[in-house]
Amino acid sequence: MTKSKSMLHNLMRPFRFGSSRDNQGEDDLEQIAANEQKFFRFETLVEATNNFHPTNKLGQGGVGPVFKGKLKDGRVIAVKKLSQYSKQGKKEFMTEAKLLARVQHRNVVNLLGYCVHGSEKLLVYEYVTNESLDKLLFSK
Repeated sequence: MTKSKSMLHNLMRPFRFGSSRDNQGEDDLEQIAANEQKFFRFETLVEATNNFHPTNKLGQGGVGPVFKGKLKDGRVIAVKKLSQYSKQGKKEFMTEAKLLARVQHRNVVNLLGYCVHGSEKLLVYEYVTNESLDKLLFSK
């Protein structure tokens, strides 16, 4: 193969569809995404929320309860515990977690990481004190 063909071949490689090499590219993207976010151990979140104690419950969302917690390093977090009855599978959950981890906007609470433990699926967000997000969004 000539140098120009080789260079063109290398340039076009990411755009191929249907080849077994595509899976390698997807695997690379998965690895990059995994490095951009934090996996939390279930035991860490249990400890941070005092075993998801009712006094730490911040509220109930459409997908499950949210608990306040404190990590050993002092950071205060909000842990969204997705309902076990959710029809969202592990693959969809992981895709959503990876997408949210990449979103950074002043109007969006930052996703710090996630946890998958058996049938438990949890999202870990930075904690925003009561009304502070509202004030941040709507104050001049």
